[in-house]
Amino acid sequence: MISRLPLLALAAVAALAVVAGPAGEAQAKGCLKGALVGGVAGHYAGHHAVAGAIGGCIVGHHMATVNAEKAKQQQNQPTPTPTPTP
Repeated sequence: MISRLPLLALAAVAALAVVAGPAGEAQAKGCLKGALVGGVAGHYAGHHAVAGAIGGCIVGHHMATVNAEKAKQQQNQPTPTPTPTP
């Protein structure tokens, strides 16, 4: 028998995306993708889809925040100007 949990988890993530919408984009960045991947991985690792989704959301959000910080730092660094050779 095929489990309905992956379909249910996908429906829950889709519903969350509709509810969060653009207003929650800054806070949910990386969370939805991480929750989806974590839910699938948790399901296959012993039917722990919910725990996997929660962990995936946390990790995905953290990774998105770190990447945003790195991108911001790279934009703020001045580009070195080449010195002319005599």
